[in-house]
Amino acid sequence: MSDDKTRSEQSRVKAEVGREHAEDDREEADLERDTAEDQRKVAEALRKEAEEFRAAAEDARRAAEDARHAAEEARHATVAAVAATAEALRTNLAQMQFIEDARNTLRQLKPTKPGDVQ
Repeated sequence: MSDDKTRSEQSRVKAEVGREHAEDDREEADLERDTAEDQRKVAEALRKEAEEFRAAAEDARRAAEDARHAAEEARHATVAAVAATAEALRTNLAQMQFIEDARNTLRQLKPTKPGDVQ
């Protein structure tokens, strides 16, 4: 009977050692699971941040496109203003030439002496 007791005791000790190993493995698995969950949370936060950055970049791209359109419209307005200024200067020059021609004509028609007739 002592053999049976010894075997039973050895089996109990082996079972206890196996249980302790299983408990250690479970704790290690829990730690790995917790680490994996933490890494998943970090990855999700990074993904969310990347999406916010992508949205901000898209908004910036749209704003840049709007600014480009505004600059193009301003360029067209500037060209139109320069053209209008050139036309106004051309008109002023024509008026000045007309006035100068009229003065010259009046000088030619004006008698040089009171009795002179031209």
